[in-house]
Amino acid sequence: MKLQITVEGKSYEVEVEVLEEDEGARHSSYAQPSPPPLLPGALSYGQLQGENLADMKRCHSPVTGLVIKVNVQPGQTVQPNDLMMVLEAMKMETNLMAPCAATVKSVSVAPGDSVKLNQVVIELE
Repeated sequence: MKLQITVEGKSYEVEVEVLEEDEGARHSSYAQPSPPPLLPGALSYGQLQGENLADMKRCHSPVTGLVIKVNVQPGQTVQPNDLMMVLEAMKMETNLMAPCAATVKSVSVAPGDSVKLNQVVIELE
């Protein structure tokens, strides 16, 4: 199970493993979690709903950083959540995953290239 914890104003995503089932915990009333905060300039799901299908087939860089690895090439078929690219920003790696089953139309960056926030890096068809 993944949880988001905020400590002194910094948010951390942690993975927790449940070792024992506690029947009392299952019936507790927890507030509905709020969606995680977006990076400045990132597109929210609500913004994407209004976009047409062609725009959803463009994969944008979620960070300003450096391309470390490109795992796809034009003509390749990808499945949802396939790792397409690894980016690095401030010594942290960010994986760019396939949003849906598709064929890679084009890859506009290569390892070593710098990318800007929301720059189109891969187009799908």
